[in-house]
Amino acid sequence: MKHLIVYAHPNKESLNHSILDTTVNTLNKLGHEVVVRDLYALDFQPVLKPTDTEAMKAGQTPIDIKTEQEFISEADVITFIYPIWWTGLPAILKGYVDRVFSYGFAYSSGEEGINKLLKGKKGIIINTHGTPKEIYDQIGMTEGLKVTSDIGIFDFTGIEPVEHLLFGSIGYLNEEEYKSILKKVESSLNRHFS
Repeated sequence: MKHLIVYAHPNKESLNHSILDTTVNTLNKLGHEVVVRDLYALDFQPVLKPTDTEAMKAGQTPIDIKTEQEFISEADVITFIYPIWWTGLPAILKGYVDRVFSYGFAYSSGEEGINKLLKGKKGIIINTHGTPKEIYDQIGMTEGLKVTSDIGIFDFTGIEPVEHLLFGSIGYLNEEEYKSILKKVESSLNRHFS
């Protein structure tokens, strides 16, 4: 299978980067093809501008958007790895979704409503956040994050959400607990793609 990983964290020493490495290594060991799009390393421009919209309506999709859309088109599985900041996606990833998951590419509308144009693909999301998981569970934030990303982005465009891992208390755990997170990531990927 072809995997596209869209990664959004600015710090190469972060847990998110270790999660990225674990994901790539696990999928490679399983014999899958993996492409990583590190949005910070790419210096991806996240702001959707009127010129972008006008160009796409005219069939002249800007090259940076078209490049990312080609990676999505070629992928069987799309994985987002990012930290939760202010209960949502980092701005660079939100901008990626705004610009790349565009009307006419990821979805369209017709007499029957929304046409999901990315059907046949699977989606995985891996998140970290500083708030303890129990608090996010209790206040409904865990469920809210799953609804807005799994349903609001992936399912809305036809991507089947197969896993959403959320890891809390980041910055407050011991070394064994961080290792356990990486083992959970590896185990999940083995379960879905062995």
